[in-house]
Amino acid sequence: MKELKQLIDKHYEIILDSIAEGVFTVDPEMRIISFNRAAEEITWISKKEAIGRECFEVLRANICETGCILSETIKSKKASSNIPVYIMRADKRRIPISVNTAVLKDSKGQVIGGVETFKDLSVVDGLRKALRRQHSFEDIVSKNEKILRLFSILPQIAKSNSTVLIEEASQGNTGHINRGSR
Repeated sequence: MKELKQLIDKHYEIILDSIAEGVFTVDPEMRIISFNRAAEEITWISKKEAIGRECFEVLRANICETGCILSETIKSKKASSNIPVYIMRADKRRIPISVNTAVLKDSKGQVIGGVETFKDLSVVDGLRKALRRQHSFEDIVSKNEKILRLFSILPQIAKSNSTVLIEEASQGNTGHINRGSR
């Protein structure tokens, strides 16, 4: 029987480490009791460093002190999903993640802690920002080809001492930029 429990425990760890999302579990006092490989990679904190510490010390999320999602999940016994959060990685880099939480219960239905899964959204966030840069200038957003061409030359114009008037193209007119002196 003891060998079976060890085998199950080993499989549990192998399964957790095979998941691409970060996964950790906490006890009722919010101390981390398991921490998978993806969680290590996302946070840059080793399992050895994380186990036994309170989760806010490890994740240092922007909501830890004001509205911990996992703590609220344990209290309300209601799971949360796809909550956008920023954490502070061990290298002091702030990264966006998406969080899912659930309650952990024993065989009698008693709450024994919680589980949080999270995925790094840095790549998605970077792509979103790049796309926004391609289709915007400051707070102006457009997909119109003529406006996008205008966006591409505005930084050069901004460096000059010229006053600029942007006129809308009328029928037969291609639109133009009038430069004046200040």
